[in-house]
Amino acid sequence: MLYLVTGGSGSGKSAFAERLAAKEYALRKLAGKKYYIATLYPGKDEENLARIQRHRLMRREMGFETVECFHHLEKVTAGGQDLVLLEDLSNLLANEMYLDGGGIRQDGEDVKGIVEPILRLASLAGCMIVVGNEIFSDCAETDEETKRYLRLLGKIHTELAACADGVVEVVYSIPLWKKGKA
Repeated sequence: MLYLVTGGSGSGKSAFAERLAAKEYALRKLAGKKYYIATLYPGKDEENLARIQRHRLMRREMGFETVECFHHLEKVTAGGQDLVLLEDLSNLLANEMYLDGGGIRQDGEDVKGIVEPILRLASLAGCMIVVGNEIFSDCAETDEETKRYLRLLGKIHTELAACADGVVEVVYSIPLWKKGKA
């Protein structure tokens, strides 16, 4: 089972994805681990480091084991009784594009290195939930590099939505199901 959860900044998409994870874990009677794949690269930003620490504690209280994976998602594995929640696609794409060792070439338009590992994980796990960001209407005029980033993120969303069992956009904490339903 693969779900794609999207929404704008502050929309409630993360909280919804976490509630969906708890519901699916119980509904499917999964007996494995609950993995939370965190993609935010902390860098040396004290604010990011503090936020990451807070998130780790919150996830632990919800029964998640945090797996920090900034790029090369193909290194992550899961079992058939596990639930995987990946947060989020926009950070993962930025990391693959701009961090040393990332898998997307500067001139590349191929997103297989992101989509295929997600689909592989979804096929291995009992349930996978992927959180994306609706950032496509945030700015009117952008530079070419930002346009490329938005194009690639849109391509990833489109490819995952086509394969997903459920797609939901969260707006003001209200889930609007676009495909399937939990």
